[in-house]
Amino acid sequence: MATVYKRSYTMPMPKDAELIERDGETLAQWVDARGKKHTEQTTTGRKGQLKVIREAPTFWAQFRDADGRMVVESTGCRDKQAARHVLAEKLKRIEHIKAGILNAQECRTADHSTLPVESHIATYLQHLKAKTIRGRKVSDGHRDNVQRQLKVLLRDCSFKRLRDITRDTMEKWMNRTEEAGMGARTRNTYRAAIIAFCNWCVETDRMAANPLARLCKADEHADTRKQRRALTEDQLARLFRTAHLRPLAEYGRQTIRIPKQKRKGRRSWYKEHLTPENLDDAVTRGRELLKVEPDLINDLLWQGRERALIYKVLALTGLRKSELASITLAQLWLDEKHPFIELKATDEKNARGSQIPLRKDLVAELRDFLAEKRRRTGTVLSAKTKLFTIPRGLVGIFDRDIAAAGIDKHDDRGRSLDVHALRHTFGTHLSKAGVPPRVAQAAMRHSSLHLTMNIYTDPTLLDVAGAINALPSFTPESPISAQIGA
Repeated sequence: MATVYKRSYTMPMPKDAELIERDGETLAQWVDARGKKHTEQTTTGRKGQLKVIREAPTFWAQFRDADGRMVVESTGCRDKQAARHVLAEKLKRIEHIKAGILNAQECRTADHSTLPVESHIATYLQHLKAKTIRGRKVSDGHRDNVQRQLKVLLRDCSFKRLRDITRDTMEKWMNRTEEAGMGARTRNTYRAAIIAFCNWCVETDRMAANPLARLCKADEHADTRKQRRALTEDQLARLFRTAHLRPLAEYGRQTIRIPKQKRKGRRSWYKEHLTPENLDDAVTRGRELLKVEPDLINDLLWQGRERALIYKVLALTGLRKSELASITLAQLWLDEKHPFIELKATDEKNARGSQIPLRKDLVAELRDFLAEKRRRTGTVLSAKTKLFTIPRGLVGIFDRDIAAAGIDKHDDRGRSLDVHALRHTFGTHLSKAGVPPRVAQAAMRHSSLHLTMNIYTDPTLLDVAGAINALPSFTPESPISAQIGA
């Protein structure tokens, strides 16, 4: 029998409640914080304490579904007539299912369409927390980004229910944000977040189809906000040397007095900026200032040596910073015929796992580095020991290292240098060395040749003019020129 009713529950006796007798029953009477007077029945709890019986503010519906199972659901209605209407609609749908007019999936979709979209997003985030891709969990950072992006779209597009998510609304949002100056890649990130959410809604019967399946992507090639460039061989050599010496050179920077007429505020001096011209002198002064602390000098030189080797490994392997940070000694295979680094699938961006070949000179440098690391620690290094201690602020450290090496962060074309530019450097020098494109793609671990050749190859470092001059003339000797020559 289908019916609507209000649930009752018990709550502790309010402190200021007084007991009264009415028609042979004991009632509790009190005034709440809003000044409203309440009179409710009382009961005795399990431990003999006196409790108040209260009634839920909304009605619940009890009925049997199409499979004959008893279902109890909240109608969300405070009015009994409205609750009965909700129950009637549910019973009508059940009759349609029994008659074959509707199927169970369509009913679930209809039920979900009435819920606030925020509740679906909360469930989706829980799904991402439990989801694994090739044995790797979705990171907390990715979930936070997805939550933030969906929240922005809900606010800007006024999405209240799933049925409000339409292609027209999203296209207007993308056009509007483009006019406001949002980059193409950023817009595509928001697009990917809500499309993935809608795909999940389809998989879980919350939507019949993804309304954004054919939503066009923004053209990132026509709107590239950040272009990286590659480092030349000379710049790499200067970067490695500067990174090695700069920790000690920082202690030898000279103090520069600011003339009184140029002072702003109370500051009267600053430390000189390191440049290729004063780097060696700063190292010499640093050694002199710290000569009573030889251990500190050794620590600073070791720190610089490790940092320079980090840069070198990134530039000669194409590893990403996060991938290199995951490498342990167990993943180093230096004694093989063709030495390599084993990159686990859980630590690789594409989650496939790879073997990264190593140059012979880099292998020798890694051997020396590990021998010195063992000597400094005084213990046998375990297989789980990290190869490098990657500084948390490596991005800022890199900027200071290239500045001290006399390398401009931005060139005249607006392209920039950062830690990830070392991967661009690796890809560019592969092409410069004449490595076939398909081999370069495998070395870069890219899914497409376009990405290797067009994004990670700096054409300014390639000898295009030399390649053109190496072509034959394609101009056969004509009879007239032969006669003139004769």
